Amino acid sequence: MKLASLSDYLLLRINRPSSKVAGAKGRAAGSRESNAAKPAAATPVNRQIYQLIREAILAQTLPAGMQLPSSRDLAVELGTSRNTVTYAYEQLLAEGYLESRTGAGTFVADTAPDQIPDAVERNAALTDPSGKSELSARGAMLTRQAGVGERQWGAFMPGVPDVTCVPHKIWGRLQNKHWRRSNSDLLTYGPGAGYAGLREQVAEYLRVARSVNCTASQVLITTGIHQSIDIVVKLLGEHGDSAWVEDPCYWGTRSVLNSLGIQSVPIAVDQEGMRMRLANLRRPPRFICTTPSHQYPLGMVMSLSRRRMLLEYAATHKVWIIEDDYDSEFRYGGRPLASLQGMDTQDRVLYMGTFSKIMFPGLRIGFLVVPESLARAFSTGIAELYRNGQVFLQATLADFMAEGHFASHIRKMRVLYAERLQLLQASINRHFGEKMTITGGEAGLHLVLGLPPECDDVLICEQALQAGIIVRPLSRYYMHARGARRGLLLGYASVPNDEIARAFDKLAAVIKRHLPG
Repeated sequence: MKLASLSDYLLLRINRPSSKVAGAKGRAAGSRESNAAKPAAATPVNRQIYQLIREAILAQTLPAGMQLPSSRDLAVELGTSRNTVTYAYEQLLAEGYLESRTGAGTFVADTAPDQIPDAVERNAALTDPSGKSELSARGAMLTRQAGVGERQWGAFMPGVPDVTCVPHKIWGRLQNKHWRRSNSDLLTYGPGAGYAGLREQVAEYLRVARSVNCTASQVLITTGIHQSIDIVVKLLGEHGDSAWVEDPCYWGTRSVLNSLGIQSVPIAVDQEGMRMRLANLRRPPRFICTTPSHQYPLGMVMSLSRRRMLLEYAATHKVWIIEDDYDSEFRYGGRPLASLQGMDTQDRVLYMGTFSKIMFPGLRIGFLVVPESLARAFSTGIAELYRNGQVFLQATLADFMAEGHFASHIRKMRVLYAERLQLLQASINRHFGEKMTITGGEAGLHLVLGLPPECDDVLICEQALQAGIIVRPLSRYYMHARGARRGLLLGYASVPNDEIARAFDKLAAVIKRHLPG
């Protein structure tokens, strides 16, 4: 391509707000129509020249070794300043598209990719005939069975607190206090175990409110339940190990386990919690994942006899119990129940919780309590794998707890959520009376509305979403569709009192279309 051709190529494609090109050649070029897409007029001309030359090199329109005109000559041809062209050339030189030869000029660099050996190409064709990049089997399974939804707020999204009730002024004051101190330790990577002040506050709170036997050295700050399970399995498990999981259970637990190569073994639940059968007991797992204080999603409490059996079994067979205590603060029929970890005398329970339900999900702070013998290894593992941060937020939360605001917030929200639970139950009774069963309404942030076996709870949820209502199908929380109960998870915590009845009216209209005649 000669100089005239290069300038024509650029003139045809440069998009200017007002195109006044010097010389007859410029006027002729400016009057032509080009089929190629032009850069946006808002893009500076120097950037357009850079982009167009780069595209021509990649398309081999400008072949390797070709000499380009000097910046001065090209600027004259384009009717622009030399600085404009110089910018484009310098950027292309910096990125390796052009090369400068002393005393000779500027040339197109050889940017052709290195040749891949024939043997490698043949092997690639055999393993992936389509030539497309595909998800791994694990990745495909994880995304196919994902339980997370796009919408995370509104009636009746389960598991979400009312984030509008967070005491913003108090929280802001505590945050500003740390900003004013300009403590660099709060802005760098955090220690593996988390901010020491928060660990002390969490340990004190758990000892008093949940009867957890721990010191601050056993508390590790995580980003939530998912990361807590992830680090437990990575440090204590091997690929191919198994884990007992409640059936139904929280979808996130299964997703994390499956992503780490742990086989999930479903254990059915009844009114006393996990119901271990003889066939299960004969094959001890590596982990037992349970929500004994408030089973998710059905809401029952594990009986004392089941708790004792679980602890004895774990001690005998060296099984690790992962206790997920996700929302025990919100119990409306009495005081919160003691933890399973508080009964453990053999250090087989790893206890975890989250501030997402008490404070707000976007905080992304949770905690994990491990036996003293594992504390140092877990702190190192968290630092090595995740490079934790958020120390600034952890320090703010520690002050929030130390000044008594945390306990006060829990008391306030417990009263508010109890009111909303009653309003939702009243709406259900108004539409369905005694025809529908309600479970899990004694604690937490949601209840389960049972449906007849012939109802398609997944389809009901899809149609409810079209009406602006978010609900989750109970059947999706079971590992296998066969034997799964039908029902709807209804979260009430994030729904204002005066909106509950109106929102349930819309949901009830959808449900009634699916009830048997």
